[in-house]
Amino acid sequence: MSKENNISRLAIKAMGLFGGVQVMGIICSIVRTKLVAMWIGPVGVGLFGLFNNALEMLNTGTNLGIRGSSVRDISQAMSGDDRSLIARIIVVVRRWSLWLGLGGALLTLLLSPVLSQVTFGTQDHMWGFVALSVAVLLMAISNGEQAVLQGTRRLKRLARASVTGTLLGLLISIPLFYWLRERSVLPSIIAYAVCNGLAFWLLRSRDYPPTAVSRQETVTMGRDFVRLGFYMTVGNFVTILASYVFNAWLNHEAGTAVVGHYQAGYTLINKYTGLILSALGMEYYPRLAQVATERFRLRQTVSQEVTVAMLVLAPVVAVFVLLRAPIIQLLYSADFAVIAPMVSWGMAGTVMRALSWCMAFVILARGDGKTYVITESVSAVVGLGLNIMFYRWWGITGLGLAFMAWYVVYTVIIAAVYIKRYRLNLTWASVSNWLWALAVVMSVVVSVECHQTVLAVLAAIVSLTVSALQLVKQWRD
Repeated sequence: MSKENNISRLAIKAMGLFGGVQVMGIICSIVRTKLVAMWIGPVGVGLFGLFNNALEMLNTGTNLGIRGSSVRDISQAMSGDDRSLIARIIVVVRRWSLWLGLGGALLTLLLSPVLSQVTFGTQDHMWGFVALSVAVLLMAISNGEQAVLQGTRRLKRLARASVTGTLLGLLISIPLFYWLRERSVLPSIIAYAVCNGLAFWLLRSRDYPPTAVSRQETVTMGRDFVRLGFYMTVGNFVTILASYVFNAWLNHEAGTAVVGHYQAGYTLINKYTGLILSALGMEYYPRLAQVATERFRLRQTVSQEVTVAMLVLAPVVAVFVLLRAPIIQLLYSADFAVIAPMVSWGMAGTVMRALSWCMAFVILARGDGKTYVITESVSAVVGLGLNIMFYRWWGITGLGLAFMAWYVVYTVIIAAVYIKRYRLNLTWASVSNWLWALAVVMSVVVSVECHQTVLAVLAAIVSLTVSALQLVKQWRD
């Protein structure tokens, strides 16, 4: 088997494993969202969006990027034979995760009145943010365990812990939704955090026995990944802050129900199709970190990831857009039919997102924190501006167009860094697969929006056939 096809097989295996995890997560999310939509309505979906957005912002702002940056250090240590070094790094990662989780929980407590005022225009939800501090702590601890499992390539155990935590969280949330209705939003979020924390603690890596590491050594060893993590935090925090600001602006401008519609559409566009990228990334990032200093292997790894991502994404997006109406009805309710055009145009942007995603990981693999901050900050500002501008022009549909335009701009930014700063390029095969995927998805989107269902069906069938044949070929070669 050639090296190139071996990379493809690794990527496809990882996608199969974590694709299953993501599908299970989506099923649980579908059940949860459907119940919230039926028993609480758009206001409940909006509250979930606002609190979860705040939780994500707090977790990102206080965790210093340990989840991503430490994977790089662990992966690079795994390429050697020094088991004691790996064991020490794991101890350091866990300690830093606990310290930062405690700090994040304390900060959430202190800022609870401000967070309530900014999010809802009143301090009536202050105690809700106080309760959210528990979730901040548990998420930080879980992030550390996830990093250890991913960095040491214990992907099956990582998948099992993810599924276990998600299922337990759903089972506990269902009776809460039924009995507490609108008051169940916060208890459900905290229940998910508790269940995930418990699952990752029970299934944490035990391959490397605990090693004595002094506090001074903890600080010294953690300095590099904490430095990169800090840059990652700043970049991610700006992105999440921009999302938080837009949600708060939309809440004040149009009301919580419209926020619920936006959150529903954004989830369909970004998260449900993003499961493909998340599944691929679990194996892609550690492998990329190991070859970060080898220019030829780095180029081949990125190019092959682009190829696999496009072959999988094109038919998924095509079918998703074609079936958007029944999917929205199934996942939400008739009240959410208004988001259909937003979903269609936003889906067109996912092809650009996948291309930029494959190239952007090089920035992290190289440990280039300053570049990461600059690219993500510029992207966040552009995304916020486009969302506000396009919503004022075209309403909910404009938010789908804004998503597409946002990732066009972001791809140009990342491509400039990839080519100019790192002197890398993509193989013609990967570029041609990207162009093919873009053509297929745009054909389906335009056909659906112009009510040409037959053309959309034909494009979807062609994409499914071509992708299936190409993936089978790559697997067998």
